[in-house]
Amino acid sequence: MGQGRKGSSDKKQRQKNRDDSPAPEDGNKCRVCRFPLLVALLQLLLGVAVTAVAFLMLAISSSLTARETPHWAGIILCLVSIVGFFLYCITYQPDERTSAQFIVKLLYFVLCTIGLVVSVLVVAFAGHHHSQASSFICQPAGEDCVCVLDRSDPIARTFDYVGVADCEAITGTLTFYFLLQVLLNLAQALVCAVGAFIMWKHRYQVFFAGIQISSPSTQQWQKV
Repeated sequence: MGQGRKGSSDKKQRQKNRDDSPAPEDGNKCRVCRFPLLVALLQLLLGVAVTAVAFLMLAISSSLTARETPHWAGIILCLVSIVGFFLYCITYQPDERTSAQFIVKLLYFVLCTIGLVVSVLVVAFAGHHHSQASSFICQPAGEDCVCVLDRSDPIARTFDYVGVADCEAITGTLTFYFLLQVLLNLAQALVCAVGAFIMWKHRYQVFFAGIQISSPSTQQWQKV
């Protein structure tokens, strides 16, 4: 009789431990929880958009500098998204038990941080050039377009855009592209910040490590 009561008590205790344990969402939802696919898709789309707009700007005039046509910022975001897709495909192991998972997560976090900094720089550059181009006074000079900020200033800096016969391409189209770059890179910065935050939160706040701390009376799951 004593053994029967003991066996029944042990069975109830095991049932209680199962009820108190964390829900098995890590196994069922690990791919969505550890890396939202939407973030990688947004990074890829924004990276392609920024690169495409940069090459459209370069098609207006070959004299535009790399700072004015930030295709490099879009390429960086495309690389970040590729690392994100690779991380999405890695088999999930709790508490980062595989070195590949840890390395890719760290690389993705670093690249998201770099992408955030680069996007903020592009926003600053494009905003400055947009403000500058909005104040241009341009006139054609042969096959080029020469622009100044103040026509009455004899020593004012001139901006010579090679191969631009119609100055409307500078004061209108190029100015619009600068504004578009500001908006796209601002979105890039926000997405990179979200991606870095997800990696940080995943590492330090969200998931159960699977460590069970037992005591003579109770058993609890520790969240890390």
